[in-house]
Amino acid sequence: METYPVAELTITHGGKTTKLSFGAARLVVVADAGYKLWYVEVDGMTQHELLRMFSETEHIGVGLSGVTAGGRPLAGTGYFHPNPTRRAAAIRGDGELPGF
Repeated sequence: METYPVAELTITHGGKTTKLSFGAARLVVVADAGYKLWYVEVDGMTQHELLRMFSETEHIGVGLSGVTAGGRPLAGTGYFHPNPTRRAAAIRGDGELPGF
C-alpha cells in the first residue's frame, strides 16, 4: 500500500467541474495479487451542499483530477461517497489510475 498526500482535487459530475475545498486529503494505492485499486480520502470539507447533494443521489460517478503534495498529477474516474456528518468523503477509484 502506498499513500500520497494530496494538495489539489477537482471533480467533474453532471457536466459541472468543482474544485474541492478540504483540510487534508490522501491518495491510497493498494497493490494485491497482481492488480491495483485506489481511493482518495478527503477530510475537513467545507462544501456542505456538495456533500448533501451526493448523499441524496444514486449518481455518484465522477471524473477526478488533482495534484499530490509532491507535484505528481493524478486523473481518473471514481465514485464519490460522502460523509456529511464528518465533513468528509471517499472517492473510490474505478479502473486504472495512470502513473501510480
